[in-house]
Amino acid sequence: MARKTNIKRKTKETDITLNFNLDGKGNAKIDTGIPFFDHVLSSFARHGNFDLNISAEGDLEVGPHHLVEDLGICLGKAIKDCIGDKKGIKRFSFMVLPMDDAEVRVSMDLGGRPYLRFNVDLLCEELDGMETSLLEDFFKAVTDNGFFNLHINKNVGLNSHHIIEAIFKAFGITLFNASRIIGDNIPSTKGII
Repeated sequence: MARKTNIKRKTKETDITLNFNLDGKGNAKIDTGIPFFDHVLSSFARHGNFDLNISAEGDLEVGPHHLVEDLGICLGKAIKDCIGDKKGIKRFSFMVLPMDDAEVRVSMDLGGRPYLRFNVDLLCEELDGMETSLLEDFFKAVTDNGFFNLHINKNVGLNSHHIIEAIFKAFGITLFNASRIIGDNIPSTKGII
């Protein structure tokens, strides 16, 4: 069964179309109007081996917050749709990823309960027109709408670009590993997730 989905979200603040293939080839075509965000979302797709197409417009004249958060909502819904009833998935995964001066750890449980722990301090408050504080809002929206646990920790690092890019790469790899089909059963003693 194909694990792919299309999500549309249109509000007075944003207009987003997101196509996601959990079992893709790492191809990404992303246009959010926020170049740095496009870059890290492309890294997520490439290293997670997902196909991700995003066309997004928003009220960037008042800042990127609405667009970044709404993209998190859409990506979370897409992940939830693709994983479905979770039958046979690995469920748990983690990754420690180095990138130059930075090292981050991302761990995940696709167990059906939303929770985010975002333990990341960044020296730069803004990168290429995007407030770095929006990253926590993005991942909160992803986990709330994807219904999974996500722990993101910065172990070391000074360069904010390296830290953020490492987070998105590790998130992609962790999601790839946790979502792999390794059996026929629901991975829970409850028999349901």
